[in-house]
Parts: sequence; structure tokens; C-alpha cells
Amino acid sequence: MTAQQKTSLPGGADGPASALVTHRAPAEVRTAILFLHGGTAHSRAPSRPWHLAALRMRPFIRAAAAAVPDDVLVGEVRYRLRGWNEPDADPLRDARRALRELSRLTGDVTVVLVGHSMGGRAALRAAAAAEVQGVLALAPWCPDGEPVAHLRGKDVVVLHGDRDRVTDPDASVSFVHRAREAGARADAVVMAGGDHAMLRPRGAWNRAAVSAITALAASGPGAAG
Repeated sequence: MTAQQKTSLPGGADGPASALVTHRAPAEVRTAILFLHGGTAHSRAPSRPWHLAALRMRPFIRAAAAAVPDDVLVGEVRYRLRGWNEPDADPLRDARRALRELSRLTGDVTVVLVGHSMGGRAALRAAAAAEVQGVLALAPWCPDGEPVAHLRGKDVVVLHGDRDRVTDPDASVSFVHRAREAGARADAVVMAGGDHAMLRPRGAWNRAAVSAITALAASGPGAAG
């Protein structure tokens, strides 16, 4: 594949045939970064790439692609539905399907997941997969009782704005504390003046996210500490 080739399969009545969309797929892949955008708690409406939640991640995808080395694949998870839809956890199912598709495409490579809001929750859950070494969760949705045991030995970074009125920054900090106790290498950064849409403070979200992504992509198993 060329560096800028996008790969996906056409969708059908049950949603997209592929859960993986690649924005940069080098011929030799060392690490893959997959982005998971936000959504809503309950919705069976189809998820579309022009929805605001998906568009919100595009600047981060572009910035990451420009910052990471040439042997890093950059892609995103395409959801079938807009909602989490407890107990189905639909975006988590899509993330797991994307990881399987990635494995078929690249073989055994280290994966970093980057998720916002509902996508942050899905990314943190999907980190149970052996190939996922790190997670960057942006303003994640972390309800009480979210599992953390599977994060043992993983690298986890959480960025959350202190002015977020959609998801709770205190819940994110609590999640990170529990993840550390479970054996994760986890850190939380509270973004002063940060909102849920990651538009304020201007530029700070992008810089902090790209810094975390490049560090996670550079670290092999056990490299961070």
C-alpha cells in the first residue's frame, strides 16, 4: 500500500463491511495507531464519517500521522452504530473487529488506541487484546465499575479538561488510580480550561495528544515506567 492509501470495504444494510479504515499504511509496519471517536450512550442510528463526533478526531489523526515515524500505520475504527447500547457495547465490538482486520493486514504488530469520550471507553476496554500496548483516552466516559484488571502491564494516558460538562474528569482520575493499583503504567493529565469538544484551550489538546501518541508509539512492551 502507498503511504496515503485508505482501505475500507463498502457498507451494506447492516453497516460497514469493514471496521478498519487506514489513513496511512506503510509497506513495513512496526506499530499501528487506531483512533476511536465519540458517540452517545444509546442510539441504534447508523454511524457516519461526517457526524461531528467523527469529524472532531480528524485534526488529531492528521497531526499524529505527521508526527510519528514512517513505519507506523495510522487508522481509525469505523462504527456500525452511534451508541454504546448497554449491554451490547457496540463500539467495543467494532474495535475488536478492527483489531482482527488489522492483524490480517499487518501481522503481529504493537497497537496504540486513541479514543475520545465513548471511544475512550471502548479503547480502554479493547486494551484487553494482547497486541494493544498503550491507550490514550481523551475526555473518556468512565462510569463507576469500569474494569481495570486487563490493563496490567499496559501504558495508559488520560487527558481530561477540568471544564468538561459531558464526561467527568474526576471519574477519569479515579479510573487511573484504580488502573495503577491493578498494575498499569497509568497517568492522568487535567487540562486547565479544557472542554469536552477539545476546542479549548486552542492548540493545547492537539499538542498534548500528539506528545502522548508519539511516546506511546515509541515504547515497546515494558519500555515505559
